[in-house]
Order: sequence, then structure tokens, then C-alpha cells
Amino acid sequence: MGLGLDRRGFLRGAAGLSAAGVLAGAGSGRFTAGAAERRPARSRALSVQDWMSALPDATPLTRLTIPGTHDSGARIGGPWVACQNTAVDAQLAAGIRFLDVRCRAVDNVFAIHHGAFYQQLMFGDVLNACRAFLAAHPSETVLMRVKQEYSEVSAEEFRRIFGSYLDDKGYRPLFRLDAGLPALGEARGRVVLLADSDGLGGVRYGDPQVFDIQDDYMAEPFGKYPKIEAQFRKAVAQPGKLFVNYVSTAALLPPRSNADRLNPQVKTLLEGTEGSGWTGLGIVPMDFPNEFGLAETLIRHNPGPRFTRPAPR
Repeated sequence: MGLGLDRRGFLRGAAGLSAAGVLAGAGSGRFTAGAAERRPARSRALSVQDWMSALPDATPLTRLTIPGTHDSGARIGGPWVACQNTAVDAQLAAGIRFLDVRCRAVDNVFAIHHGAFYQQLMFGDVLNACRAFLAAHPSETVLMRVKQEYSEVSAEEFRRIFGSYLDDKGYRPLFRLDAGLPALGEARGRVVLLADSDGLGGVRYGDPQVFDIQDDYMAEPFGKYPKIEAQFRKAVAQPGKLFVNYVSTAALLPPRSNADRLNPQVKTLLEGTEGSGWTGLGIVPMDFPNEFGLAETLIRHNPGPRFTRPAPR
């Protein structure tokens, strides 16, 4: 058995911490903000926190370049488990606009897991981070993939629990649950659901009529990089679908080690003579993007003014 497969077995088989009991109510605050019309702001220098404000309302999501995080909540469990070293709110503040959210169904709530490893984070905590960010930055939108992880409840049960977040916990106004991809203006201030489970509503993640996805998570970095480059070139040459181009991989080495090899190569490509002119590259989920400034590089592959770096905290 290869090292990549060993890691998958490790993530499945290790004993995860229970998210039951006292954690059941964590992050269950209600969302009550209204949906005011929002217009792009063009008269000021933009930071990565507001980069979407430079783009017209009519811009299709398929024409954006959207930095994202793979396994966005995975920070705990050691080097073979952790895919990020910043929390969701910090990811959003750094320009990330796609979240890959893995939910374990347990005791009528969703706990965020990576394989067997509970991430000391609940789905409500993720939604609260999105709510707070979008309230402060209403020009932005967040695309969120929601996927079942480390539980095997039926699609109907998973849908029931998700529905309890929408209605019992009051998060329905936060989401855009229409089946089709919106233009940016229709998505501002909302989370666009990319549902990776039947019946949740929203856009069906992976629908081949909508998406073109590169996610070879078992390719080692030497084999993975050509796939990433080819997907970028395809997005430029054949626009129309929402391209997704995972820079992350689980093969051979821990995620951080693979990111240390792949992320600088991708940054060099996108800042090179040819790649610097590319736009409309789609969603680009990454591990540890903050270590290399890759989110900022990707943001510059959208039309609009240059973006300023956020002030140090």
C-alpha cells in the first residue's frame, strides 16, 4: 500500500474526538441581517478584504478567479491531518472566497472533521465567521462546498440537519440556495451553497454541466503540477463552466510539505510573462496559501485595480 493510501486509512481509522454533548450548541447564533442592494466601490484603493467590490454586478462567477482553501477547517491532528494554519475568519480576511467545509453528522448538529479528527469547530462557528465577515464587507460573496465527512447518515438525514441550521438556528438569510450560478451582484453579502450532498438546495457541486474540476489528490507534487497548469490553460482557452483547480494533494508527504513544493511553483507560473495575463481561472483551493501570498496573486487575475496588502495585525 502506498503512502498516500496509508494517510487516507489513517484519517479514517484514528479515533476522533466526540463532538456530542456540550458541543451540540456551539456556534448556533442566529442570522438576521437584511439583503440590501450593494454596488461596487471604485473610488478607493482596495484591500484583499474587499477585492470583489472592484467588479461589476453583472460579472458571472464563471469569469472570476477565486482563491479558496481545501479542507478549510482542518488545523488540528498533526502534520498528516492539518491543511491550514489560519482560522476561517482569517482566511476570509486574507481574500479567500471559497471554503471547503467537511461536516460530521452527530447528535443533530454538524461537527467539522478531517477524517476521524474533530477540528474543535462546529458548522455554526463557520457560518458565524462568514456572517460577520459579509456584514462588514457586503461587496463580497463566499462560495461554500458542504460535504459529509466521517459519518454515513443518509442524504435525507444530512439534509434534515442542514435544514435545522437554516430554519431553527436562523441561517437561511445568509445563504443563496438557488440551483443556478448567480452573477456576482446577486451573490454579494451571501454564501453561495455548493452542495456536495443530495437535496440540500443550492448549486450541485460537481455537476458536469456546471463544473470542470481538477482534484487529483493522489498525485505526488511532480505529477500534480502539470495537472494544475493544464487546468489553468483550459480555463483560459475554454471559458464557460466554473473551473475548480485543486493545488492541494495528499500523496507521499504531509499537506504542508506538498504545499511547500507546489504553491511556489503555481505562484511563479501566475506571475510569469504568460500567466500574469490570465483571468477567469475559476476556484483555486489550496493548502496553507498564506505562507506564500498565493491568494493575493490569484486575486490579481481578476479585472480591476491593484490591491493593497492588509495592514499587519
